[in-house]
Amino acid sequence: MSGAGEVQTVRGVVGAGDLGTTLIHEHVFVQHPELQLNFPHPEWDERAAEERAADGLQRLWDLGVRTVVDLTVLGLGRDVARVARVAERSPVRIVVSTGYYTADVLPAYFHTHGPGLLIDGPDPLVEFFVRDIEHGVADTGVRAGMLKVVTDRPGLTPDVRRVLTAAAIAHRQTGVPITTHTHAASRGGLDQLRFLTARGVAPERIVVGHSGDSEDLDYLRALMDAGATIGMDRFGMEHVLPDERRIGVVLDLLRLGYADRMVLSHDAAFFSQVTPPSWRAVHAPNWHMENIPRRIVPRLLAAGATEADIHQLLVTNPARLLAPGLGGGRPDDEES
Repeated sequence: MSGAGEVQTVRGVVGAGDLGTTLIHEHVFVQHPELQLNFPHPEWDERAAEERAADGLQRLWDLGVRTVVDLTVLGLGRDVARVARVAERSPVRIVVSTGYYTADVLPAYFHTHGPGLLIDGPDPLVEFFVRDIEHGVADTGVRAGMLKVVTDRPGLTPDVRRVLTAAAIAHRQTGVPITTHTHAASRGGLDQLRFLTARGVAPERIVVGHSGDSEDLDYLRALMDAGATIGMDRFGMEHVLPDERRIGVVLDLLRLGYADRMVLSHDAAFFSQVTPPSWRAVHAPNWHMENIPRRIVPRLLAAGATEADIHQLLVTNPARLLAPGLGGGRPDDEES
C-alpha cells in the first residue's frame, strides 16, 4: 500500500492534496483487442490516436484540469503502455485502474481457474488486482490507483459477484478505493453497496458511478446517506440524459447539502471502439473531457452553485477518495 495520502499516477506518486482539479471517471482509449486484431476498425490509427489524446490532455491542462482517472480495465482493452506514452507527453497526471468489466459473464479462462475449478487454486482475479496495485500493470511499472467493477441490467450474476468479491478483497489488502458502473434506472447502486459493505468495504471508499443518469433524488440521497459518493460522471452523454437535466439534479443535491458526496466527470474517451469518433460527432458532440470546464461549470455557477461547491466537487472530493485508506467492517462472507 502507498504511504498515507499518496496516489499512484503514471509518472509516479503524488500527494492527494496536490491532485488539483480531477476528472475521476474517464477513459483514454477503449478497444476490443481481439476484434482489432482480426477486423481492424477503420477509424483507429494508433499514432494519430496518441497525438489526439496528448493534444486533448494539453487543452485540459490549459482549462485547469490537473488529473484524469482512466477507468479502462480488463474487458475494455486496457493498454497501460500506450497510456504511459501519452502521459509522458502531457502535464496532466493520469491515474490508471484495475478491475474487470463485465455485466454478466467472465471469459472461459476464469471458469477453469480458481477455487474448486479445473485448475484449482486462488482466484486469479484477486491476484491480478493486487498485483496491478502493489507491483504495477503488466511490465510497465505503473501501479493502479483505483478498482473498477460493474453491475448493469443483468444484476448480480454469479460472475459479477465474483468480480465484486475479488475487488473487495483487493481493497481490504491495499486500501485502493472502488468505483462502479451501475444501471441507475434499476437503482443498481443500492445492491452494489449492500454487497460490497457486507464484504468489508466502507461505503466512504465507494463511488457509485453513473448515478448522474438518474433524476430519482430519493435513490441518490439513499446512496449518499449510506456513506457512498455518487458519480455525476456522464456529462455530455446527452443521448442518455441531457446535460441541462443532469445539471438540475446536481443543483438540487447541492441545495440539500450533499456537496461533499458527489464527483463530476464525463465517462468520455479520446477513442472508443464502442462509440467511435464519427458516431460521437453526430450523436453526442459534447461528450468529451472539456465539457465540464467549458460548459458545465459556468452553467452550475450561473444557476447558483458557488466556487466553493465547484472546488468540493472537482478537487476536495476526488482527493479524499483517491488517497488510499484501509477501512470497513469485518466481511460477512467472501464467497462469490
